[in-house]
Amino acid sequence: MFSAKSNQAIILGLVSSVVLWGANNTGLKHMVGFWPPIGVGCSRFLCAGFLILALMRWTPWLGTPTTLTSLEKKQLWFRTSFVLAVYIIAFNCAVKLTAVSHVALYLGASPIWAVILDRHWDKSWATVQRLGAAVMAFTGVLILFWPALKDSHANVIGELAAFAGSFLWSFYGRQCRLIGSRMQGLELTGHTMWRSGVWLIPLALWETGFKAWEWRPALAWIQLYCIVGGGVIAFALWNNALKHWPTSKVYLFNNLIPISTTTWAHFCLGEPITHTFLFAMILVVGAVALAQADFKRMREFFSWPPE
Repeated sequence: MFSAKSNQAIILGLVSSVVLWGANNTGLKHMVGFWPPIGVGCSRFLCAGFLILALMRWTPWLGTPTTLTSLEKKQLWFRTSFVLAVYIIAFNCAVKLTAVSHVALYLGASPIWAVILDRHWDKSWATVQRLGAAVMAFTGVLILFWPALKDSHANVIGELAAFAGSFLWSFYGRQCRLIGSRMQGLELTGHTMWRSGVWLIPLALWETGFKAWEWRPALAWIQLYCIVGGGVIAFALWNNALKHWPTSKVYLFNNLIPISTTTWAHFCLGEPITHTFLFAMILVVGAVALAQADFKRMREFFSWPPE
């Protein structure tokens, strides 16, 4: 049992990671207005991945690195890193073409798609709970997507790319679990990131032929923040919480990322917060909370006298 002080430190770390990722998404939105989106993802993954592994190898801060087997290396190349590379193409292109708050909300729904991909369906309350969460999430996504049909063609493509990115992020999480638990979560992230960057190099070079990198010091500082703040520090805080708390409890904080991103984007980029978006966010966040809720424990907690 962890002390109250330890729990408070973990909560502070999780909230900090949510704030860091919200700022990361907002900074990314600004960058892809001037830099090619695939190239931005490629350079970020290469730098963040190598930085994480370097810190693990030469400092005691992030833990001890694992000696990988040939099978694990193959799985890293063709499972986690390839899926992450496809995901970041969809995510960065979506951020370029539509509101970053919308993209973050689609991503926030990814735990629901993981629930749908779960094959353990039976005639039980858990199945009803998962189906109800899925219906709520799909309703929220439809409400979010519908206004794009009335706007430009680019917005429709951006919303579809964000929706695809949400599924890909869920699928990426499944691939990480399939590799096994021999590696720490942060180490797995580091190995996956730099390999994803390598997968993206050919596309990034091809993309540069159509859109050159416009040098601006402010953009370089934002990218540096995304590498260190959104890439290393946020993942370190998140994985530290996963070492001490159950995964379901940690991932409840995932619901705060759309709120964090929306707040950053509203004040830094002037993105409007519409009634439609708020309604969709309530449905999606509520759906994720419903899918992750443990009603048995809640009944035990509120029962009196205690059972």
